[in-house]
This record gives sequence, C-alpha cells and structure tokens, in this order.
Amino acid sequence: MELTSPSFDHDAAIPVRYTCDGDDVSPELRITAIPEGTAGLALIMDDPDAPAGTWDHWVAYDIAPAGTIPEDVGELGTGGLNSWEKIGYGGPCPPSGTHRYFFKVLALDAPLGLDEGSDKTQLLAASEGHVLGEAVLMGTFSR
Repeated sequence: MELTSPSFDHDAAIPVRYTCDGDDVSPELRITAIPEGTAGLALIMDDPDAPAGTWDHWVAYDIAPAGTIPEDVGELGTGGLNSWEKIGYGGPCPPSGTHRYFFKVLALDAPLGLDEGSDKTQLLAASEGHVLGEAVLMGTFSR
C-alpha cells in the first residue's frame, strides 16, 4: 500500500494552503495498492515534534476503501477527536521551527464501529488484529 499526495512530496514542505497560516484545508491524498479484503480505512495525521508531545491533527475511521481522499474533504468516514478536541482536519500550525507531519492510513479487515469522537488511542486499540496494510506520507512545515 502506498500513500501519496499531488499537493506535496514525501519528506517535502507542505504548502501554506493546507496549514493554519493558509486556508487550513486538507490536502488530496491518494492511496494505491489497497489490500484485497479491506473493509475500511483509518486515517491519522500527527506531529511528533510538538512541544507537549505528539499532537493529533486528524483522526478518522470507517472510511470507504477508495483510492482518493479529495482536497478539503470535510467529513470523512467517522470523525475522531484531534488534539484540539475537535472533529476534522486541523492543519500544521507549529509554534516555531520545523515540524514533521505524518499522514498514516490503515487498511482494516472490518469496520471499527467506534462512536464519533473517539481518539487516536481508541482507534489504534480497536484496530489491533485487523490491519491488512498501512502507508505513511510525511511532510514538513516551518514557522
């Protein structure tokens, strides 16, 4: 499985449009080689360089297994809570310096069935034993 974006390359800068300094909209994501038997996808975007520990920017699960997540998608599957305790995408917004942002997609063999507003920890616990594949795309943003 591979995760890419037409908006930025792996290990490259995320354009301002997708950050809190721009329009704060989610970038388009493309998923290829989704494993056979995938019943749903889960998505996590986080920043391990945040001063207070890893900051979750986007959590979603029970996403239909499609090859494209459109730009500025709005609702996506079942929305989980990010570190701002909101549902949906929150773009890169580091206090200073360069931070890394990891977009992670999990292919799952069954829907997770979690309630809306579950967090990353709950998503990862529910997905144990159900992951058929995963892919990561990393971008950076500097202030």
